[in-house]
Amino acid sequence: MRILTRVGLLVLAPAWLLLCACSAQGPAPPPASAPAAGTAHPDFSGFWNLDMKTPRDPALMGLVAPNTVFMDDTGPVEFPAGNYGGLIPTPAAQAMIKKWNPRDQLKPENACRAPSIVYALQGPFPIEIFQSDVFIVMKLEYYDLVRIIFLDGRKPEADFPHSMTGFSSGHWDGSTLVVETTHLEAATLTNNGLDHSENIKVVERFRLSPDAKVLMATQEYEDPAMIENRGVRFIAWRRQSGQHVYPYECDPGFAGNYQTGK
Repeated sequence: MRILTRVGLLVLAPAWLLLCACSAQGPAPPPASAPAAGTAHPDFSGFWNLDMKTPRDPALMGLVAPNTVFMDDTGPVEFPAGNYGGLIPTPAAQAMIKKWNPRDQLKPENACRAPSIVYALQGPFPIEIFQSDVFIVMKLEYYDLVRIIFLDGRKPEADFPHSMTGFSSGHWDGSTLVVETTHLEAATLTNNGLDHSENIKVVERFRLSPDAKVLMATQEYEDPAMIENRGVRFIAWRRQSGQHVYPYECDPGFAGNYQTGK
């Protein structure tokens, strides 16, 4: 279940310090309508609202790996108990599912715990993107998550910590941005008992529609410890000018109202 109330802002300073530091070393970024400076790559910069009316993009779906099921739960839709969108839980995952209690999510210590990007990116909340030639910053309104997608080929250090956003490395394949993410903390995959492990590998592909008004993506999951097959979601966002992502104000007390039936 998603809790949509807002009460406080999580400050994710490292990503913004990195953005400011890099901006200080070069000219100001170009406007969202222009291509990124010095490249022929499309510019994803701007504010994007989830668009559930955009059909699945054949070009992106054609690149999805074999043995991958399409998970049709993007946006506010959620799978009922026992339905994992075609994913096949491993015995270890099944044991965890049996212990899962949805009311545990409503406890004050859990109500404002952010999911990983595996679940967060497809949620019914906008994103804002800041793009350079070296990295892309993706700010999610959902739980104030901030991603950094490195474009310079760097690898994570041996002691790089796991987090809800992980380590993301991207490269351009023509006009498509391909992103691989590792180092994610274990978290929910479908919000109904099936979790992914900290060893999940996520592959995303992002591309613009021909009119550049819609950003389309596939997000593929591979996690042999928890699922016997692979999953993919298709997500699309529509560009809106003059908008910004606002703080996600999560109130753990509001969740308590559901627990007590208020």
